[in-house]
Amino acid sequence: MKNVNVSKIAWTLAMALLGIVFLLPFLWMLSTSFKTEADVFTFPIQWIPQNWNMIENYKEVWTGDFVQYYLNSIYITLATTFINVFVCALAAYGFSKLRFPGRDAMFVVVLALYMVPPQASLVPQFLMFNWLNLIDTHAGLILINSFSIIGAFMLRQFFMGVNNEYLESARMDGAGHIRTFFQIAFPLIRPGVATYAILRFIWTWNDYQYPLIFIKTKSLFTIQLGIRLFGDQYGDVYSLMMAGAVSAILPLLIIFAIGQKQVIAGISAGGVKG
Repeated sequence: MKNVNVSKIAWTLAMALLGIVFLLPFLWMLSTSFKTEADVFTFPIQWIPQNWNMIENYKEVWTGDFVQYYLNSIYITLATTFINVFVCALAAYGFSKLRFPGRDAMFVVVLALYMVPPQASLVPQFLMFNWLNLIDTHAGLILINSFSIIGAFMLRQFFMGVNNEYLESARMDGAGHIRTFFQIAFPLIRPGVATYAILRFIWTWNDYQYPLIFIKTKSLFTIQLGIRLFGDQYGDVYSLMMAGAVSAILPLLIIFAIGQKQVIAGISAGGVKG
């Protein structure tokens, strides 16, 4: 009989218990979104509602302007994620595979800018975008998040793990930097790109600061601003608030469920290369 690793079993049980504790708020939110308002604060907690009110709650949420806010967020998040990943990948490729004077010093400067709090640049950004007539537009929100220092750094680490011999072989065959990037280097870091794309999607979807400052017209609001308005209107009706919250995080759950294998592969690859 093989020896039983008691320590490993204990740690596994402890992590499982901790995971359940972290899931409890989400489970309560999900359960509450299915209940009638009278059953929300019953004690002990009814994790499985006795009186289901799911259809009425979600029907109330998905009426009015909520759908428009949802579509706005989907459009902004998808466009931002695509542009941001592409721009960061180009920057990462340049800082990792191209040789030019001052490359490493320039990269250090870029990383140093990451220490500047985003709030410190809000006023200059607002003035610049106002001058460009991009205030109160979706294009402005997309443009302001079109590059990320952490994205360039993260993808650069994956590009550093690409063997230079592949790129040299492509150059010997007459491929330029553009063709080498798209056909050789970029496909080789697909797990890293998928990992960062999912993170970028989550960060953009959850962004509250930039829409709050740069968007004024109600019809252009994102889901985060929409949830705030929804809370102002139904703040005392917890069943509806939880239904709205579940609806707001649904795309995040779907994206992570679809891309979790790529995320695990990306983290594993980054750990091996590090």
